[in-house]
Amino acid sequence: MSGTGTSEELGAQSARARALALLRIRSRATAAAILPAAAAVVLFVAGAQGLAVGSGWDTARWAVTACAVVVLLLAAAVALAVVRARPAISPTVPLAEEAAPDLYRLVRDLADRLGVPAPSAIALTPDCDSWLEDRTHPAAQPAAGPGADRGADPGARPAGRTRRRVQAAPVLVIGSPFLWWMRVAELRAVLAPVVAGTGPSAHPDIAAARRFVRGLDGAVADAAVPVPGPLSGVRGVPRVFVGWIARLLLRSCRGHAAEMERGVAAAASVRAQAVDYGLRIVAQEQVGLAYAGWDRLLTRVALPAWQMGRWPSRLDAGVVSALTELSRRDRLADGFTSRLGERPACDLLEEPGAADEAASLLAARLFHGGPAESGLDWSPVDWQQYPEEVVDRKWRTEAARLHRVLDSMGTPPAPAADSHGPGPCHGPGLDSHRPAFPTDISTTDIRTTDIGATEIAATDISTTDINPGVPTLARVVEHLAGRSESGEELAAGISAAMAREEAVAQRPPAGGTSGLAGVPGGAHAGGDAPDIWGPDPLPIFPLQPPRTGTELLADHVAAMVCCAAVDTAGAAPGLDWLDGPALLVDGERRADLGISVLSLVEDGDAGPLRSWLASVGVRTDKPVRLV
Repeated sequence: MSGTGTSEELGAQSARARALALLRIRSRATAAAILPAAAAVVLFVAGAQGLAVGSGWDTARWAVTACAVVVLLLAAAVALAVVRARPAISPTVPLAEEAAPDLYRLVRDLADRLGVPAPSAIALTPDCDSWLEDRTHPAAQPAAGPGADRGADPGARPAGRTRRRVQAAPVLVIGSPFLWWMRVAELRAVLAPVVAGTGPSAHPDIAAARRFVRGLDGAVADAAVPVPGPLSGVRGVPRVFVGWIARLLLRSCRGHAAEMERGVAAAASVRAQAVDYGLRIVAQEQVGLAYAGWDRLLTRVALPAWQMGRWPSRLDAGVVSALTELSRRDRLADGFTSRLGERPACDLLEEPGAADEAASLLAARLFHGGPAESGLDWSPVDWQQYPEEVVDRKWRTEAARLHRVLDSMGTPPAPAADSHGPGPCHGPGLDSHRPAFPTDISTTDIRTTDIGATEIAATDISTTDINPGVPTLARVVEHLAGRSESGEELAAGISAAMAREEAVAQRPPAGGTSGLAGVPGGAHAGGDAPDIWGPDPLPIFPLQPPRTGTELLADHVAAMVCCAAVDTAGAAPGLDWLDGPALLVDGERRADLGISVLSLVEDGDAGPLRSWLASVGVRTDKPVRLV
């Protein structure tokens, strides 16, 4: 125990030493600013005592005085910019104590056991991480959330605003997936080292050093924002100068600030060893598992819906299903599902559904850039409706884009009926093969944009009536079979079409601000100050890198195949919790479509795809219904 106390004290001493180094940098900057004024005072005192007389000394006195005035004005401008600069604040969903009394009680009990001040408030973030965030900077004071003074040192003297800033505890930000996947005991163990960080944060030197660094960082960010107006060049000169000074000071603070935070983390980690240390080792495994499932859920399941103007309203509930499925498939995660019988941490919330919805909308803002509130082109979708309203619509949207590009290329009509696709024409409304809960795996991660197209009924017509505008799978296969240059031209056309559609989608509407342009305004967006995300366009954290033309073409061909399977072979769209959109055939997932599609797209070999279509019973000569 003595060794633990010694390690904690060493970490705290290191943090305090680095904080003092940061404050010395601030003091040196202040001294450099008042040095010309001090020289001017010395010259005037010397002149008053008859020690420095004559025209030369008079000129020197007034020159130094003028220099001192200029330097003081510039220093005052820099200091004002640092004080008024809004530091970076993480977009979060504020959680009032009335909405989570049990969670607040757990955190306070944890703080009492650790002997540190309780966090001033709790907020949720749509990420697999937890941290303490100081929102006591003057510019960030309105965003501190409910109960900003709760948990402050009871012995603090309310002597003024500055004193309260030093004593106020930071806000505890908790990753929302943790609340749904972790059990109560596991969440307490994971939060122990985080909550322990409120102890070093209460030290006046560390708090002052952090405010100084955050102010510099905010001043640098403000200086990077262009000044609007006809005189932007002239008006931007002072801002550029302030940004240069703040950047210079921030560069000199970087090493000390990093070491200070390392010392704070080390001291907090050592202190937290006295609370649930053994359970924390097991809980850390759940952190890694939650991160893996959350990443798959966002990139494979949520992203296709976001790109269509729909946002899943229960992402955190979905991560439980995704991680349960991952535990079933991955032998390394086997056994994790046995703990699901224990009380989940989301039971600590009064209304878990409302918190999940708010976090899900914030995730869409952060990772995709959707609007801050629901609207005609941005509406929530439940998991039960996901296959019909997202998967099926996405496939038909991509199929429509594929055929529009083919029409623009002047592709001839498809030949006679394909002998490799026998079978009756089943209507798309047959639901006999659809399970209550789709649990199939998808073949592709399809990127779509919501566009309109002509709806064509899948009626049984003669192949002699087919014209170039009729959307059939045979037309696509015959266009790509045996001709690599046709695939390259088609891929280029699809890439260009998607680029045009994305440019139109990102264009702000007349008389308003685009949902993609970037300022959150609703309470669901996080409840923080309305301009905390700055002028940069969203998404802040894009999930998907740019895709090649071949990848896009393969996605579109796979979508066309899925549409034909649904319309002519009785297949159904489905949802896999780890791989997103999926095709169900006779209630079973078909995960073998991707290889045959790649053979057609990359090599022009239609044989594998024709065999796959024959095994499913898809009629390639029948028109496909588009959206």
